[in-house]
This record gives sequence, structure tokens and C-alpha cells, in this order.
Amino acid sequence: MILCDIGNTTYHFLIKGKHKKYFLDEKVPKFEDEIYFISVNEKASKKLLKKNPQSKNINKFLNFSTAYQGLGIDRAVACSFQDNCVIVDAGSAITVDIIENAQHQGGFILLGLQRFKKSYPKISKKLKFDFEKNINLDKIPLCTKDAIQYAMLKSIILPIKEVSLNKNIIFTGGDGEFLSKYFENSVYKKDLIFENMKRIIDANNCIA
Repeated sequence: MILCDIGNTTYHFLIKGKHKKYFLDEKVPKFEDEIYFISVNEKASKKLLKKNPQSKNINKFLNFSTAYQGLGIDRAVACSFQDNCVIVDAGSAITVDIIENAQHQGGFILLGLQRFKKSYPKISKKLKFDFEKNINLDKIPLCTKDAIQYAMLKSIILPIKEVSLNKNIIFTGGDGEFLSKYFENSVYKKDLIFENMKRIIDANNCIA
């Protein structure tokens, strides 16, 4: 069994416990095994199904209740089976979702780190910088490069801290491990979405 999470920029596969990524403009391989997938990209889903018609979308098997309008399937899967915590998926965008008493209370969306980084040079070429992961957030910056990174990280960290008081935070996504280091009450789960996909499949043994 192969699991696939189709995002805005990549196909992310879990094949025999190993991760494999393909950008959406790359050729998708043909697999012999059954593929179970979730997707926020209809065009990319059709591309997967054309090459692998045995693929099954598990969206209809997800039982997730929320008053939030337009919640993506990836966020719903990440939030499934959770209670009294904040889920942060730090990818191309950073999604933040609050769970209380096993109920989804809503959330918000921030630009991902790479999106932030690409935005500044569009204002001025002088604002182009190489991102460093050891910026001191306890000291007001005295140079432009540090000023940008300080503002970028603070604008991400502070709203997450505000909604996560007295709650544990579960980070996932490509930049999740890095961001989790700024929070004492956090854990990083690289395979959170795949783990929950497996639980959904197991709960609906008619498709397993």
C-alpha cells in the first residue's frame, strides 16, 4: 500500500515507510501497488489517476466535523484523532488549527518561510537575503538581513503562541521541525498526515 498527499506544489508519497517527493510539473511514476491519496489540487489528482487508475481518494471516508468553511482535506486529516492541541503544518503555507474537546475551533493561515523569503526582494533587490536558522529573537536587529528574518519569524511565532496557551502544539510539514524549536510545549511529527491516513483506512476496513 502506498500513501500519497498531494499538495499545492508536490506529490508526497510514503512507499514502504520511505518518503518520496515529486514536484507537480514532474512525471508521476506508475506504481503496481494500490495508492490511497488525499489532495488539495484537482488537476494534480487527475494526473495521478491517469498514470495510476488504481488510486483511491480517501476523502469520502473522512469523518471530520467543523464549522470552518473551506477547510482543506490535508488540514482535516492532520487534525483528526486530536484533542486539546494546536496543529501547525508548516509547508508552502503555514496552517494553524485549534482543537478543543475533540472539536475543531477554527484556525488561520500564514505565509510559509520560503514564501516570506521570496516576497522581500520583490519590494527591493536590497532585501534579498540568505535565510539563517540561528537568528536571535531576543535582541532587536542592527542590520537589514537580521531585521527581515526577525520580523519574518516573529510574525509567525507570536500568533501561534497566542492561541496555544495551555495547549500542546503538534508541528508537521517541511519547516515544522525548525519552528517547533521556538516552543517549549511542542512536538514534531513528520508523518502526522500519513499516520492519520492509515488510521482512516484502518477504520474503514472495506477499503484496506
